[in-house]
Amino acid sequence: MSKAIARKVLKDERDAISRLITRIDNNFNTVVNAICKVGGRVIVTGMGKPGFIAQKISATLSSTGTPSLYLHPAEALHGDLGRVAKDDCVIALSNSGETEEILKLLPALKKIGVTLIAMVGNVKSTLAKNSDYALDVSVEREACPLGLAPTTSTTAMLAFGDALAVALLDRKGFKEKDFAFFHPGGILGKRLLLKVGDIMRTGRANPVVTRDMPVKRVLLAITNARAGSASVVDSKGRLVGIFTDGDLRRHLEAGDDLVNKKVKDVMTVRPTVINKNRLAAEALHILQSKKIDEIPVVDDKNRPIGLLDVQDILKAGLV
Repeated sequence: MSKAIARKVLKDERDAISRLITRIDNNFNTVVNAICKVGGRVIVTGMGKPGFIAQKISATLSSTGTPSLYLHPAEALHGDLGRVAKDDCVIALSNSGETEEILKLLPALKKIGVTLIAMVGNVKSTLAKNSDYALDVSVEREACPLGLAPTTSTTAMLAFGDALAVALLDRKGFKEKDFAFFHPGGILGKRLLLKVGDIMRTGRANPVVTRDMPVKRVLLAITNARAGSASVVDSKGRLVGIFTDGDLRRHLEAGDDLVNKKVKDVMTVRPTVINKNRLAAEALHILQSKKIDEIPVVDDKNRPIGLLDVQDILKAGLV
């Protein structure tokens, strides 16, 4: 029985969202244009369950390039109305369109001169009639079998709010780098903002050796640095090769008197390199595509200034 009820709830909410598609019309475009012209913020308000949806819509708007805040209508009646300015836009959520706390705000909002958008389940309601624009999010019925608990109606508001936010994102030309700017603590922010120079190994952790150095000294330098490779340079400090764990294993398997050889005779020449100003996400792609564990970081004169290991990327939380 419980499974049947749950399936019916999801079906009812799915159908309600599907019916919203036909309401994306010229009026919707007009609302998007009106919000784009707002010089201030988009203030979203709602009471009860629609209030929670209003908070989510406001958060989505803010993170996608439309400055927004949530205003509790009851608190607004007791001083928080001071947060609202003439250049703002107010989106008011109410299924009935007759929510007392919101209707009490109407005279003050009109006096302030904001652009008022109603997101309502009844376009003939008091709220809708007294708004500059009305968005119809009406549903045939609530998923609640009693027809009382806001279920389908709040789902419709949430979905329509997402549609509005994404339409605004597109209209404003909001890009991934903009999204990352507002999400510096998330994985996407790290992928788009973190640079190689932010996480590369430098100083003693970046072993740099000359090409005539014997392998046994190179191995000591690698061990002391707790690295997996050493960058090999010429007399002018320019990178000419890299000696890695892979080079060590290959030559040991060949039975060479490896430790007494000069590193230039066993190193990998013309290694893959990267600049410190490149994104760490690019470095990760290079490491994965070339199936290597480390990459030297060089300056404009091809001098090794750092070393980036796949473990450094893991520690940074990019994967």
